[in-house]
Amino acid sequence: MNPEAKPFHPGDVPAKPGVYVYRDRFGTVIYVGKAADLRHRMSQYFQPGRLKGADPRLRSLLNSIYDWDFFVVGNEDEALLLESRLIKEYAPQYNVLMRDDKRFLLVKIDLKKDFPRLDLARIRKDDGCKYFGPFPRGSALRSTIEFLSAYFGLRTCKVNFPDEHTRRHCLKRSVNDCLEPCAGRITKARYRQQVEKMLQLLNGNISPIIGELEGQMAAAAEKKQFELAARLRDVITNIAAVFGRKNRSFRYAALPAPPGAAAVEALRRVLNLASPPARVECFDVSNILGTLAVAGMVCFEDGRPARDQYRRFKIRSVDRIDDFAMLREAVKRHYSRKLHHQLPLPDLLLVDGGRGQLSAALEALAEINCPLPAVAGLAKKNEEIFLPGRSEALVLDRHSPALRLLQAMRDEAHRFAVGYHRRLRARRLQESLLDEIPGVGPKRKRLLLQQFGSIRRLRQAGVQEIREKIPGAGRIFAERIVEFLHGKD
Repeated sequence: MNPEAKPFHPGDVPAKPGVYVYRDRFGTVIYVGKAADLRHRMSQYFQPGRLKGADPRLRSLLNSIYDWDFFVVGNEDEALLLESRLIKEYAPQYNVLMRDDKRFLLVKIDLKKDFPRLDLARIRKDDGCKYFGPFPRGSALRSTIEFLSAYFGLRTCKVNFPDEHTRRHCLKRSVNDCLEPCAGRITKARYRQQVEKMLQLLNGNISPIIGELEGQMAAAAEKKQFELAARLRDVITNIAAVFGRKNRSFRYAALPAPPGAAAVEALRRVLNLASPPARVECFDVSNILGTLAVAGMVCFEDGRPARDQYRRFKIRSVDRIDDFAMLREAVKRHYSRKLHHQLPLPDLLLVDGGRGQLSAALEALAEINCPLPAVAGLAKKNEEIFLPGRSEALVLDRHSPALRLLQAMRDEAHRFAVGYHRRLRARRLQESLLDEIPGVGPKRKRLLLQQFGSIRRLRQAGVQEIREKIPGAGRIFAERIVEFLHGKD
């Protein structure tokens, strides 16, 4: 084990389910793991004789651990979801087994359709559909969705407009598992009522269906129909496990900051401020070779994220690889707006980067005559803190609460900026779908995007709306677009 690492005492860790995080001496997350019992699992890593019998990969991990954290959750499912979220967010070096792009399943339903159906997906798209999850129990989820579709009589055919031709090739009607909208046996309004009941269950209101199924199970057992009773028991177990409120998932899990007040006071002492920096704003930029450049600003109040104060910026004036210029633009725009509207300024401005990023932020503030109490840069490589007017970087002890708070803010700003960049990149890739539609040239593509704004809005439109908004568009052209986009759901 690394002799300089943060000491581990089993009594400091609870015997509860959760996620543990290991960092190296640079503060980089190198491993994320889950445990039903954090104390027992983490103790295994720090046993004196663990190195002797460890394989090379584990030995390398053990020698690299410099700092550690843990996060208690409600149950093992939540631990699995949080672990997966953090692995995909931080891509730790030693989490080789989970570095593929496998994602937990989501339940998806398109309420814009006349007769919606339940689908499973792995990626949450900006397509106007309603998503639930993610859910870690894939096999239980699949069987439960199949049961719910039959229970509420929802269609399972994948065509966009079910008709009599669809019905002739469907097996569901033979076993009475579908309300058969294809044959006109149910109205849109009545079908929508069934969908609304099912949505209540997906939102966690499982008591009505559980009560009904338990009654059916008891009746089956009384009639000595034990096989049926066993199937109903399994269905009840799966519904409770997948959709019960206690199993609602972590959607935006991230590494939290260290305890607020103590860390903020420690930061005041480190930066030699007159008062604790109760409000800190932190910037980071994200781009690929200068394209789709964005910046993100996160705000922490009393050491905790204030997510309603986060801001995103599309970089407008920089069309080359120049992170300093991009940061300068974002800082200038943000504080120009604050000065104009007389909004409160932060006690500390933090930028992700070293001396160059710090200089860019100071130049932006000087251009708009916006003095702030404190400005600092945190460089990731050696976790050096750069301050105005100081030639030497400030290096803190790795276990310092002040450094850990700065790291948490810097990492959150990076996550926020990168997430925005990925969303814009996904939107651009999605809009390139128009290039695949026969008969849609550059002029019509431009008109479609101008009139509808996005593929999501265009997908929601019908044939008549497309014809009304696009000059010269005929019915065949509009139908081709509708069929193509719905085929890409």
